[in-house]
Amino acid sequence: MNITAFGQCIARSIHPIRLVRRLCKRSLVLLASAMLIPMVALAQTATSAALLDKNRQAFPPAPAVTAQPHSAALKKALTQGSQGLKKFQYPSAAVRAIANSGDARLAWYLFDLLRVTGQEHEPDLVSAFEKLTGAALPANPYTAMGDRLLAWNLPAPPGYRELKRDLFLLIEPRWAAFFADADSIIDWRLVGWGGVYIDDRPDATSGQICPRGCIPALDQPKVTPASEGDWYPKDAIVFGLVINGQARAYPKHMMEIHEMVNDTLGGRQIGMPYCTLCLSAQAYFTDQVPGFKPLLRTSGLLSRSNKLMYDVRSGSVIDTFTGQARSGAMRKAGVTLAQTTVVVTTWGAWRAAHPSTTLLAQDGGIGRNYPLNPLRGRDDQGPIFLWGMLIHGCLCMRWCWL
Repeated sequence: MNITAFGQCIARSIHPIRLVRRLCKRSLVLLASAMLIPMVALAQTATSAALLDKNRQAFPPAPAVTAQPHSAALKKALTQGSQGLKKFQYPSAAVRAIANSGDARLAWYLFDLLRVTGQEHEPDLVSAFEKLTGAALPANPYTAMGDRLLAWNLPAPPGYRELKRDLFLLIEPRWAAFFADADSIIDWRLVGWGGVYIDDRPDATSGQICPRGCIPALDQPKVTPASEGDWYPKDAIVFGLVINGQARAYPKHMMEIHEMVNDTLGGRQIGMPYCTLCLSAQAYFTDQVPGFKPLLRTSGLLSRSNKLMYDVRSGSVIDTFTGQARSGAMRKAGVTLAQTTVVVTTWGAWRAAHPSTTLLAQDGGIGRNYPLNPLRGRDDQGPIFLWGMLIHGCLCMRWCWL
């Protein structure tokens, strides 16, 4: 069909005025698209340029990323490295293979190794990271490496879940259930060790301790009426809940110790995590979850400084901010815990607004002494985001390697 015939065909099938309108609309769409593409590119460039490190310097450009699978030689080196890790041997051959691989995605694994291997291996890992990414690291490579990886947002390498599993299970074998779900929606790039171990106690009502050390949840804590709460300063922070007309205050200094309370209020069972590094508290209903009776615990792992919360009964990881199950049986069932409101205020203001409120007992009902400032001012300047786990005490718990 020539141009004249094509025009005649269009004229017969579309009214001239409608045709003009359509052509105008299409022209406007094309013009908008032509303008939008460079605008998006400029916005991305501006956003990248606006990212500054802790020294107020721009991050170096992100390294090029390949989508290619690993070579047979690299796979073999990584496998042998994992086998050596199980014998507490530093995987020097695997680190060299990573440095020479050209696969910048493996920078995530180098960062994992840097956080747990002995101080004597730091220069080797820093050198491998710099060669792999083409970016020199300033002082304090822990923070600098983590900041760059977050700023670059590099994808995870192939088999990263398994690589990380083989490393992290040497720290805490009881994390195995979290790594077992191949279809989990956990972003393993952002998961790090918080320096403590898993709280997997089936009951935490009597102050039982974790033998290896954990952040101990408190189940069904004892409470007192507001009239017996003069021991807590009026200007001190509480997290307040009202469920079915029943009010309760959870003192911040006690939540800083336990970071997780499972309680019953207003006839409903709730789980209440508190992330000290994020200065955030949530409360979830745990009594009407078909097929499950969640009992929330702290894993000892962090996801970008937020606690990796899990259900001790099913082993399922649950997002602390949203209540969405991210691994295990609860993920497969599509569970998202219903959330209720937490009010952050002072004890004086809460008691005035809710005269019939209860307050956690001064000793938590477990005979424990709670200092009013257990973190000794650590969070006075605000939340510790990014790779806060590095200043959360884990540096003193690094391993010695053969």
